[in-house]
Formats: sequence, C-alpha cells, structure tokens
Amino acid sequence: MHVDRSLRAAQVPAPTRVIEIGEVTAGIAVPEHGGVRFFSSQRDFDPLDGTVFGSVEQAARAARERFRARSGARGRPVQDRRLRAV
Repeated sequence: MHVDRSLRAAQVPAPTRVIEIGEVTAGIAVPEHGGVRFFSSQRDFDPLDGTVFGSVEQAARAARERFRARSGARGRPVQDRRLRAV
C-alpha cells in the first residue's frame, strides 16, 4: 500500500521541544492544534505556563523576554569586587 508523503507528514506529530535560555531550562513546548502549548519548568516562567503560541520560536522568544525582565541587574556584567592593594 502506497501512502502519499503529505498525508504521512500530517499524521506524524511534531516533537515536544525543550526551551532553554543559556543554561536555564524555561520549559517545554508541546505541539497541539493551532501551535504549541508552553509548560514552565521554573517559577520565573510560570506566567507563561499554559499559553498557546503559534510556534516554538514564539514561545522561546517570550521565555527570553521573561528571563531578561526577571534577571534585571543580574543580567548585567558584574563589576570586579576583589580587594586590591593600592
């Protein structure tokens, strides 16, 4: 039996994707009708939990924006605080 490739591709669900910001795991994007649903893995990303995005890229962008907003000063370079002899 021959199955048209376009039909076969439509039947295979897209894989669940892990969204990471640097070394921080923000959550996962689970495919569903109309896009992907985001499930947070850390409290910083809980406001995004359950949101349906049009694509994995949109979910990742929202997670990055949330990370930047939450990190605030933590996202800036740290000044050298070592004691120095003068």
